Amino acid sequence: MKLVRFNGGRIGLLHDERVFDATAIVGVDPAEWPPVGMLKLIRNFDALRGQLERLPKESAPIENVHLDAPLVWPHKLLAFPVNYLAHGHEMASKNRANINGFFMKSNSSISGPNDPIVLPEVPGREIHHECELGVIIGKGGRHISTADAVSHVFGYCCLIDCTIRGNEERVMRKSYDTFTPIGPAIVTRDEVGDGANLDMKLWVNDDLRQNANTKDLLVDIPNMIAMASSVATLEPGDLIASGTPAGVGPIRAGDKVTIEIERVGRMTIPVVQGRGGSNIAMQGEYAWKAAR
Repeated sequence: MKLVRFNGGRIGLLHDERVFDATAIVGVDPAEWPPVGMLKLIRNFDALRGQLERLPKESAPIENVHLDAPLVWPHKLLAFPVNYLAHGHEMASKNRANINGFFMKSNSSISGPNDPIVLPEVPGREIHHECELGVIIGKGGRHISTADAVSHVFGYCCLIDCTIRGNEERVMRKSYDTFTPIGPAIVTRDEVGDGANLDMKLWVNDDLRQNANTKDLLVDIPNMIAMASSVATLEPGDLIASGTPAGVGPIRAGDKVTIEIERVGRMTIPVVQGRGGSNIAMQGEYAWKAAR
């Protein structure tokens, strides 16, 4: 099953290039705050599945709706850095997800398949794309074993992890608004099958930059879940970014970034130049001293 958010927070099913409106079935007010409608669906999915599989009556061609980010208010957005050996080599980094663990990104960095990546004004810095698999938790828990971990996965989505290269804290460099595009849908685990063997690719314009398979992850999906839940209780709708393979590179205003993950989906995101974003940490020691 492919689940989407569309037209300002409505909940839908994507089937045969049509979006079926399931907002009423899920019991969601699209205008609610915080926007946790998809979290409710994930938590109550087993009870709602029969109704959803019969497909709601109201639908529209996918080109006639605006797909929003399928999930915008997860309790946690966790990410695993340097989770492919080849990426560690290209970055000349001794940091490894199996050694250093995970970090957290701001939820407000999440954007959707029809939203642009907005570049902050950070002169002299490169902003890079990172092609990743998004893993969505369905059944929460603490101290989840690797043997049970996959049963806690609700589904998957495409995820681009954008980052400003530099030496500042990783969380700050990766938490700018629009720096975590996800979508186009959440595809349930039963439809995707083995998440441990998915081809994933990323293009910038027509240039294939990244081409890898999740079988090469240093910390695989069961161990990501076990590691994260050894520290914090996972909740339905928590989002885990898998880490990126080799081939990361700069993106610039005017580019189009396309990510495709086998059996999960494909989306193309435009890159635009925004305003602001610089701060005393980004400007270096002189700016810090001047600010004091």
